[in-house]
Amino acid sequence: MATFPDIAGPIDVSARAGRVRQGWRGSDRFADMAALVVTDLTNIRWLTGFTGSAGTAVVLPDEVVLVTDGRYGDQAERQLAGARCRSSIRIGRTAGEQLALLAEVVAGVDRLGFESAHTTHARWCQLVDALSMELIPTSGLVEACRRTKDGAEIARIERACAIADLALAEVVPTIVPGRTEAQVRNDLERLMREFGATGPSYETIVAAGPVNAPLPHHRPTETVIEEGHTVVIDVGALVDGYHSDMTRTFLVGTPSALQREVYEAVLDAQVAGVAAVRPGLTTAELDAVCRDRLTQAGFGPWFSHGTGHGVGLLIHEDPFVNSAGGWVLQEGDVVTVEPGVYRGDFGGVRVEDLVEVTSTGGRALTRSPKEDPCLPSAPTT
Repeated sequence: MATFPDIAGPIDVSARAGRVRQGWRGSDRFADMAALVVTDLTNIRWLTGFTGSAGTAVVLPDEVVLVTDGRYGDQAERQLAGARCRSSIRIGRTAGEQLALLAEVVAGVDRLGFESAHTTHARWCQLVDALSMELIPTSGLVEACRRTKDGAEIARIERACAIADLALAEVVPTIVPGRTEAQVRNDLERLMREFGATGPSYETIVAAGPVNAPLPHHRPTETVIEEGHTVVIDVGALVDGYHSDMTRTFLVGTPSALQREVYEAVLDAQVAGVAAVRPGLTTAELDAVCRDRLTQAGFGPWFSHGTGHGVGLLIHEDPFVNSAGGWVLQEGDVVTVEPGVYRGDFGGVRVEDLVEVTSTGGRALTRSPKEDPCLPSAPTT
């Protein structure tokens, strides 16, 4: 029976609102802001533990107030209490009642921030009419805090990685000529659920051959895997809201000289990238580690996307690792390192690991073998 990293108990969110307050008070632009209205559901989950599909959270000087509808009253009480959120909950049956409750919550606040990136113009107009106060557009206040993962978050991501690793290990021997991309995808997603995942972290990618493998985000079809194909498999599991992300590429049959050359170049770039991960490195510098290796190998023009991205409650989140990346890696980041080479008359090769940025460097959370892309012999019956 497989064993996975322990994630016993809910995540303690009791200090998170304080981190958000500290973030805006330390900003020249928002230092005199008194409260923040949070409308993004992912940010609400991170702040409170609440996983409902509708709600608004208000970060006040000494508490968080969650306003939601009647479907989620009991759920909100259980989830916020379990997560040790210092909060109160207000229930409104209609959108109008919820706006009125929100107005009560922020009564007396003179400068109220709101998440401009997550608020539609129509919603902003409703807030202006209902609240009758100055609204300050903010961006990224919660995300900046959410970016740094604590131990409980890392444990969930690591378990998601272990589940995806185990599912891929079960499926690899079945990747044989005659099977379809969709069949491989279905097996991976079924196994991840059987091993304890909520489901796949994203739509699993299985891309085979010279037509599909060059597409980095190809959706699996009934395309049949054949001798000579490269098969790119991008797979992740979802555990308690947290994602994993990993890619491995396999060569079906005896690899050609070009397939070997490309794979070795991509693997060299990816291994160098993982080894370079450390606090203080900019994301542009990390991208350059991988991109320069592939350019030196003669495959630079075939590397058509960034080197990676952050992973957490979202599959793509800060920091983004690309040539324009202005982020500086810091302890607690969890990022992918995933260089790839793609060409229409050849296929595609990508190798990806999920890496935790530690105080001294990087720690790969995905463990599936990557040294040899050749598939094992098919099981005999």
